[in-house]
Amino acid sequence: MIQLDLRGNKSIYEQIIDKFKELIMRGTMKQGDKMPSVRELSRTLGVNPNTMQRALAELEARGLLETQRTAGRTVTGDVEKIAQTRRALAQTLVHHFYHQAAALGLTKAEIAALLEQEEA
Repeated sequence: MIQLDLRGNKSIYEQIIDKFKELIMRGTMKQGDKMPSVRELSRTLGVNPNTMQRALAELEARGLLETQRTAGRTVTGDVEKIAQTRRALAQTLVHHFYHQAAALGLTKAEIAALLEQEEA
């Protein structure tokens, strides 16, 4: 399910948030899907339960998870929130790509041509 890089530059907490965000954005985790318990997730991923709780609380604060008293945590049913998050992630990717390509000396026209070529 999720692979964490214990030697990476990002903290475990940030990696957990990023991985679950990715699963939700890709549709691997669908709206209304029930999240496993903090204890189960922390055991599966080999992380401290406090770290897992903190990451899930952050995902909830960002509107990607919801907590219901009787059902526990689930993936949000808010289609617009998921679409908004997907657009923000895509904008970040485009921003990084554009600036890296421009740093290589490519013009806007050359960058656009690369994108068009990639579509084909």
